[in-house]
Parts: sequence; structure tokens; C-alpha cells
Amino acid sequence: MPPDGAPAIRIAGLPTSSNVAWIFPGQGAQHVGMGRDLYDEAPAARAVFDAADAALGFSLTSICFEGPEDELTRTVNTQPALVTHSIAALAAAIDAGTIAEGPAFVAGHSLGEYAALIAARALTFEQGVSLLRERGRLMQEACDTTPGTMAAVLGLEPDELRSICEQHGASLCNINAPGNITIGGATTAVAAVNTAAEEAGASRIVPLDVAGAFHTPLMESAGNAMAAVLQAADFGDPAVPVISNVSATPLTSGAGLAAELTDQITRPVLWADSARAMIDGGVDTFVEFGPGRVLAGLMRRIERSATVRNIGTAADARGDDTD
Repeated sequence: MPPDGAPAIRIAGLPTSSNVAWIFPGQGAQHVGMGRDLYDEAPAARAVFDAADAALGFSLTSICFEGPEDELTRTVNTQPALVTHSIAALAAAIDAGTIAEGPAFVAGHSLGEYAALIAARALTFEQGVSLLRERGRLMQEACDTTPGTMAAVLGLEPDELRSICEQHGASLCNINAPGNITIGGATTAVAAVNTAAEEAGASRIVPLDVAGAFHTPLMESAGNAMAAVLQAADFGDPAVPVISNVSATPLTSGAGLAAELTDQITRPVLWADSARAMIDGGVDTFVEFGPGRVLAGLMRRIERSATVRNIGTAADARGDDTD
């Protein structure tokens, strides 16, 4: 099993809690200034940001803290930046004693699956941010070559929306929570689906400001190129089960991780099913590590009785501001 990527990420050795899951957000949670307080106040978090800069060969930390926003939101930067922030928050919380037990499961939304694999010690931190930098570059190339867009559709069930997408040449991208689904495809296809979804009774449609149609067949070139990169990566067996974006089932062996991370580039993120799989496995408490509270909000829609916390700031990591 690969060792932890940065010296201060002391994830190994925690006793396991049978009812807790750690979750990690994907693209859209980023903002300029993310992680600055963690860096300033928590040595464990600072070590993570410094490790990211060393692994990538440039100051990702400066982009996180100072922007400009259009530089941070470039897919090639956003992807490693979000995982760096997530792992820094986790490391700080462990170092502070706020997190004293390991999880029964880990899961991440889209690129957050890399953070989950790092937390499960199936992938070193340095490997993770380097792979994400390449993933972001290849996905941006695919966006430039095959333009597309995405939209959030609220108020319809997956099967109904899938049928509409098939009629107009679009795809489901993220099944996030009951009545909360993201679609993607060519701009004209998404527009047609939006119109048809409104006619079918969708309560709201929100166009998304994204570089392209992630988790759809329009990312095929990125998936093909990333497959070769991932085959050369050094994966270990996860220390705890990682819930797959693609199948919503537990991943327990390093042998299938390259295929998992390849497939999730072009296939929908089954987040609602992933959450339900963890709940069915005995989880009643979810801790989200990273900026914002996107996943915490989704978890409350998936299971109202679940306890949900977010750790994304230095105060959170100290236990001063928990949900």
C-alpha cells in the first residue's frame, strides 16, 4: 500500500467508526481564498499545500489564495486545487483531534473520488494531484475539441429525464439527490432537453457555467488518453471501502481503480445511489472535507435523518464551528 503523500497527513492508525463516512466535493465548490486560513493556522494543512506545489512544480497555493478567479476556475487548476483543500482540511482536523476515528466508507463526487482514494491510502497525495492536473488538461482539450455544456434539472426522476435526454442526444451527468440531476451534451441538445423537461414538469432548470459536458460521451477522448496514464499509476488496496462513482458499489482492491477512474470521465456520477449504499451499510454520519457545503446539502436531501458536518476552514478543523 502506498504511504501517505505528505508527512503531516496522519490518516493511518485511526480506530474505525462503523457509522461514519468521509465525503469529498467535486468541481463547483472552489473559490478564491480557499484554504488560506488552514494554511496560516494549521501546520498539517500547510504541509499539504506545500506538497502540492512541490509535486506540480508551480504554486497551486497562490492560485487558491489569490486567484485570479479565471485562473482558479480553469479545469486544469480547479481539479488539483479542490483535492488539495480537501486533504488539507482532513489533515488539519486529524492533527487537531477533531477527527479521532477513521470512516467505515469514503466517497468523492467526480474529481473528489481522488481525494477519497488518498484518504483511503490507495493513492499517495502527490500522485493524486499530479493525476488530476493531467485529467484536467485532457478534459479541457476534449472541451475545446467537442464543445458542450451542462444544466441542473430539478423536479424530475432519473428514468423520465434519461428518456428525454435519449430523445434529444444528451446524457445524464450527475444523479445527485432525489429531484436533482445534472445533464450534459452539445449546446443544442441540452437546450432541447431543457425545453422538454420544462414541459414534463421540471420545477427548475439551472444552466451551469462549465467548460464542457463532463461525465458524458463528449469526454471520450479524455477518457481514452487518461486510461493510459492511470494504467501506469501505482494504486494500493484501499484501507477502507471507496464507494464507486460509476457503480455505487464498494471498491476494495487497487486492481480495479484505473478502470474506475477512467470510466467516471464519460459516465454519470451516481451520487444519490452512493450515499444510499453507505446508509445501507450502517452510516448515519457524513463528514464533508473541502470548501463549501455542496455535498452536505445533497446529503440532507437524500436522507434527512443523517448527521452531516462540513470541515473546510481552520475553525471547522479545530471543532469550533461544526454543523
